[in-house]
Amino acid sequence: MPSEKPFHHRATLKQTNKPFKSKHATKGSLKDQAKGKVKRKPVKQSTPRPNFVSKADRRNAAKLEQRKKREEFIKANRFFEGRNSTPKIVAVVPLSSDVNSLNVVKNIYASVEQSASSISGNIACLNAERFKQKVQFILLERNFIDILDACKMADFMLLILSAKVEVDQFGELCLKAIQSQGFPSVISSVLYLEDIPQKKRNDVKKSLLSFITHFFPDEEKILAADQPQETLNILRTICTQLPKQISWRETRPYMLVEEISFDNNNDDDNKGTLRVTGYARGTAFSANRLIHLQNFGDFQLNQITSCPKQFKDGRDMLEDIKVLDTANPEEQESLIAENEPNFMENEQTWPTEEEIICNEGHTELMKSDDIPNALPGTTPRKIIKRVPKGTSSYQAAWIVDSDDDDSDGYSDDDGDVNMHYEDGDSHLSNYEADYDEEEYEDIEVENKQPDLNDHLDPEEEDRQLKEYLASREKEHRDDLEFPDEVDTPLNIAARIRFQKYRGLQSFRTSPWDPNENLPIDYGRIFQFENYKRTKSRVVNQAKAYVSGVKVGAYITLHIANVPKEVAESYSPYRPFIVFGLFEYEHKTSVLNFFITRNGEYEEPIKSKDPLIMHCGFRRYLVKPLYSQNTLGGKGTNNVHKYEKFINPGRSYIATIYGPINFGNLPVTFYKDTGDNAPILVASGFFLNADPKRIIAKRIILTGYPFKINKKSAVVRYMFFNPADVLWFKPVQLTTKYGRTGHIKESLGTHGYMKCIFDSPIKQQDTVMMNLYKRVFPKWNNTVMWCDGTKIMASSQQRDKDIGIDIDDVEMETNDAS
Repeated sequence: MPSEKPFHHRATLKQTNKPFKSKHATKGSLKDQAKGKVKRKPVKQSTPRPNFVSKADRRNAAKLEQRKKREEFIKANRFFEGRNSTPKIVAVVPLSSDVNSLNVVKNIYASVEQSASSISGNIACLNAERFKQKVQFILLERNFIDILDACKMADFMLLILSAKVEVDQFGELCLKAIQSQGFPSVISSVLYLEDIPQKKRNDVKKSLLSFITHFFPDEEKILAADQPQETLNILRTICTQLPKQISWRETRPYMLVEEISFDNNNDDDNKGTLRVTGYARGTAFSANRLIHLQNFGDFQLNQITSCPKQFKDGRDMLEDIKVLDTANPEEQESLIAENEPNFMENEQTWPTEEEIICNEGHTELMKSDDIPNALPGTTPRKIIKRVPKGTSSYQAAWIVDSDDDDSDGYSDDDGDVNMHYEDGDSHLSNYEADYDEEEYEDIEVENKQPDLNDHLDPEEEDRQLKEYLASREKEHRDDLEFPDEVDTPLNIAARIRFQKYRGLQSFRTSPWDPNENLPIDYGRIFQFENYKRTKSRVVNQAKAYVSGVKVGAYITLHIANVPKEVAESYSPYRPFIVFGLFEYEHKTSVLNFFITRNGEYEEPIKSKDPLIMHCGFRRYLVKPLYSQNTLGGKGTNNVHKYEKFINPGRSYIATIYGPINFGNLPVTFYKDTGDNAPILVASGFFLNADPKRIIAKRIILTGYPFKINKKSAVVRYMFFNPADVLWFKPVQLTTKYGRTGHIKESLGTHGYMKCIFDSPIKQQDTVMMNLYKRVFPKWNNTVMWCDGTKIMASSQQRDKDIGIDIDDVEMETNDAS
């Protein structure tokens, strides 16, 4: 039997792969050939790189930049050099009680062998021929307002300390205020160093220098102002050093007034044309723009003329007075600061009679003879109060409606008392309306305001002041421990008490219409479509404006329709300064300021407390509204939480009604103490003018678990009737332990409710309901002025703007302090 052949496939079924036909080598083969070597690119390429700059070009660019800086430096120095140059302004600030600015200036005059007998008033002009420059010394006394005003204008600030007496509290206040508002170049000096033993003089200098460097770290030495050689060094430093620029000041025109004159108008003896003379600084003045007079407000210009200078013997230079710029009626900015709201349009909410009376600036006073038993000094009027049924008008008159925020649980600190009820409210069901009408009714009662002339004895007034301060301190502690928590009232329905509040699913992203339910004051303000773009355009136009008025020229401003008391209040012993305004800076809008609290101030600072605000060159008595400084900007819906108190270590946004500002102006807030030394409360800078910024006041209604069954719980003490439970049923619930839930149904007749949460809650947890309401600042921007001893409200402020008399404002300020 033949052997079987082994099985195999035919050759036609075998797969044969074609050889690799590519002309290029694979990556793997190239890697094998390189054997780990890396091929570098040559440093020098045959063709130049696109952004390549040769060494010669870089050197040439550096020379051009150096030449540009040198030209700018020479131009800045040329401003203060020469026969017709502009003098440097030096504010001489006494920090101790035993030093005098006049003695220091006399020593500086003596160092260059000049007599100081010609010094009169608060401005001393020194022509330092040795240094080919002119210097104007502002002789300051220990007056807080004058020191701040002079430092706003000065190129140098000469601080005077004493070797025998330490800097007191007033001196430290001045240094903090100057540091907050922006300061020029600083020179430190000391008096009475000769009275100190020789061995201790260096120690005294080191101690004083250590004190000054705490406020101005760049200071390196302190000079003796009673030694001839070091006094000459003070003058040499002033003349040879280029002054430091203050950014917010150099972008606008300003002037230190040396002479004034006043001419009455033909038709009005109380107003006239005020002519002020001085050197133009900053940017060029324009006759079509408004100017701001410290303590009195904004005014228009008629024209700007040149002013011939005088020789030492009093002879005028052979120059003719030229008209440099004249106001154009078509281009001149008007003095209209507010809009007139149209009550017939639907853009604003319909005001009540009280709002109309307040905004028109008058009150309908009734004669005491027309009302029986009217007490002298009182203003009886009828008001409507909502009280439980069966309450008599006599009993209703004793129910106090406090203006304080939720301290009694019935009113808000924004001034809106939510005690009224509208029958036509479509949000109330028939059941709820019947329930409300059965419990409450409206009663007309007579309200009598107390006579302001009746004064308490000192002991009773002191006792009431201590009670008031103690209550504010307790309120502040409660706000820190239980922020925004309020108690639901027992004698009024929660749906009526909190009818202006709303629930938000997300505070950050939930939509909120900024034009909804606006107050009547929003019809009086101005608003920009794009504030940043307008600011950029206005500032750039002011810088590029070319007129006949050159910076550094000796000019006279003719200010129109100025009250006569401006000229009467002028004192040659106090600085008088004038600032020019940008376009639109007279218009009123909603202003926001970035502020931080002064850590050394320990008393509570509450929203809408009256404070004195220094913003750039303006001073006002304001009642700011505080809100959170939201990180990351305005967010999705531009809603920011209202803050009842401001605490140290955090930043806040203060909101007021006021004139528009452009630029990064510094702002400081002070509490008036009734004397020359107010207390620094907070400081910061101007942020923007944004009426659409929504400040939402939050209240938290709290309840406590009564029975718990896993994720379900019965909550009590949040509401006290089933109608309130049904009314607030759509609002989301949260707990202090981080749970979220909602109301499922009402249980019983005492406000118990069944709630469902996303996870089981604990018995010690607290159920919370967050409600929000938009709040607005109060209309109060009274111009402040100082007579040298006390800060007061200006009599030129329009009373109709705030609806009350200036005397009432001062009374409220004193009561609050």
